[in-house]
Amino acid sequence: MDDITRLSSKETVILKLLIGECRELYGLEMVEQSNGGLKRGTIYVTLGRMEDKGLIKSRKEAPRPGSRGLPRRLYSPTGLGERTFAVWEFAAQKFGEVG
Repeated sequence: MDDITRLSSKETVILKLLIGECRELYGLEMVEQSNGGLKRGTIYVTLGRMEDKGLIKSRKEAPRPGSRGLPRRLYSPTGLGERTFAVWEFAAQKFGEVG
């Protein structure tokens, strides 16, 4: 299992977006909102790793009338993810950048 006490810069950006928006987001939406902090080619690998750590959870979006293709996967932080981010953010403010 990955070390949940460590957050990569991408994981930090993802948690900040999910917690700040107070709603579920899909992967490409996070890429668009990250101002270059996340890339299309790595977002889903990072999201998968974070889900394995228990920091986020996901669900498939309900099919929309008239939509084609696969439903999008929506992501939200878990309680563990929110607590980990809060501690990580506190440490970064107190001791400087920890990532």
